[in-house]
Amino acid sequence: MQTICVYCASSTQIKPTFFDAAERLGKIFAETGLSVVFGGGCSGLMGKLADTIMAENGKITGIIPRFMIDEEWHHPNLSELIVVETMHERKALMAEMADAVVALPGGCGTLEELLEAITWKQLGIMSSPIVILNTNGYYDPLIEMLHRAVEEKFMREIHKNMWMVVSTPEEVIPAISASNGWGNNARSFAAI
Repeated sequence: MQTICVYCASSTQIKPTFFDAAERLGKIFAETGLSVVFGGGCSGLMGKLADTIMAENGKITGIIPRFMIDEEWHHPNLSELIVVETMHERKALMAEMADAVVALPGGCGTLEELLEAITWKQLGIMSSPIVILNTNGYYDPLIEMLHRAVEEKFMREIHKNMWMVVSTPEEVIPAISASNGWGNNARSFAAI
C-alpha cells in the first residue's frame, strides 16, 4: 500500500470537528509515508488535508478538471497537480492511482465518488479497500441506507464487506490493513 485516494468536502462552512479530523488524518498519512491523491481543491477539508500533508513534508497529488483551474479552485501548493478534461477522467484516474479509498464527510460530490467506488468494487472493476471516516456520525444515514439495501435484497449480505466504517482518523490505516485480503476477492462481490 503506497497511495490513498481521499474523497472529501470543499465547503468552508462546516464545523471545526471535521477540519480537525482532516488535519489529524493528513498528519498520519505524512508520518507513515503514504502518498495521497485527491480532487486538488484548495478549500474546505480538501484544503486542510493538503495544507497539513505539505506542512508535514508528505506527498499529495491533486487531480482536477481544467474548468476548475479556470475558476481558480485548485490548490496551488501540491506535490503534483494533474489537470484532466472531465470529472469522469478525474474520478477514474484517482481510483486507478489508489491502493485504498478513504471518504471523509462531504456533500454530493463526495457521496457520488464514494458510491461509485462501492459500485466499482461490487462489479469487480476495483479491488481497493474502502474506508468511511464517520466523523461525528456524519455517515450514519448513508450506512443505514446501505444496510437497508441489503435487507430489501437490492444488495447481497456479502456486499456489507465492501466497506469499513471508522470513527476516528487514527483507525483509518489499521482498517485498511485489516481489509488487505478483501481486494483479492473483489470478483466475489459481483452480483450473480
